[in-house]
Amino acid sequence: MRLVRFETEHEERRLGVEKPDEGVVVDLETVGAELDVGLPDRMSALLAEPRWRDRLDLLVAHAGDTGVGERDRDAVQLLAPVGSPGKVVCVGLNYVEHVEEGGQERPENPVLFSKFPTAITGPESDVAWDPELTEEVDYEVELALVVGERARRVDPADATDHLAGYTVANDVSARDLQFADDQWVRGKSLDTFCPLGPAIVTPEEIGDPEDCSMWTDLNGERLQDSTTGNLIFGIDELVSFCSDAFTLEPGDVILTGTPPGVGAFRDPPVYLEDGDEVTVGVEGIGELTNYCRYD
Repeated sequence: MRLVRFETEHEERRLGVEKPDEGVVVDLETVGAELDVGLPDRMSALLAEPRWRDRLDLLVAHAGDTGVGERDRDAVQLLAPVGSPGKVVCVGLNYVEHVEEGGQERPENPVLFSKFPTAITGPESDVAWDPELTEEVDYEVELALVVGERARRVDPADATDHLAGYTVANDVSARDLQFADDQWVRGKSLDTFCPLGPAIVTPEEIGDPEDCSMWTDLNGERLQDSTTGNLIFGIDELVSFCSDAFTLEPGDVILTGTPPGVGAFRDPPVYLEDGDEVTVGVEGIGELTNYCRYD
C-alpha cells in the first residue's frame, strides 16, 4: 500500500492511497464518509489508530468496486506524506564511502541529529534559501523510515514491527552553516530543507528495504548512485538505538543516512543553485523532485 497526502484543486488537504498502476488516488475521506468509517485527517494520527490497515483495506476495496473517491492522479498534487511529525531524526555518516569521502572515521555508534518539522516540504515543491545566509547548499538522498507504532527500548529483532513503512528524503544541507557550527541542526533545518515523498510504502510492498538502489540526479546528471545494502547501521539497529534514548511515536521520521557523491566532497564542489532541479529516488518507493530557488 502507498499512503499519501494530497491537495485538490480546491486546496483541500486529504489522506489517500495511491494506486500507480491505475493512475488514481483513493480519497479516504470521501470513501469513509460513504461507508460511515471515520478517519483522522492527519497521517500521524491515522498511523496511531488501532487496526488502521484493516480500515484502509476496506475503503480501498470499496473504491475499487464502486469508483467512489477515486481521483485522477494527475489532478491532485502530492504533499509530503507526513506533514508535521513530532520528530525528524537523522543519522549521519552511515555509509562507508560517504564517511571516507568526507575524511571521517567510521563511527562506533549511530550519529544522530535532527531536523525541525518546519523543514518538511513535498514533491514538486521549492527548496528555497537566502543566498546571503548560505552559499553552499547540498543534496543528500536518503531512505526514510516512518514510525507506525510507539517504540520505547525495543529489541532490534522487533524494531521493524514498529514501522508503518518507508519513504524517500532529501537531507538538504547548508554546508557552510553546518561546518561553521559545533553541531548540525541549523545547517540542516532551514525551511524546505527536508523534502519527503512521494508516498509511505508499507513493508510488504517494498520487499527488502536494505537491498534498494538509490540515486540523485541534478539537472538530469546522476551524482549519487548506490544501494541501501551499504548501510553501516541497519534499519533494525537504528530504530532500536533511537528507542533506547527517546520514545518514537507514530508519524515520527528517521532519515537513515546518505551514500557517497554529495556535492561538498566533489572536486570541484557542486552546490545547488537558483533554478536547479534535483531528483532523489529509492527503488520500490519512487522519485522525489524539487526545484531550487533563492528566497
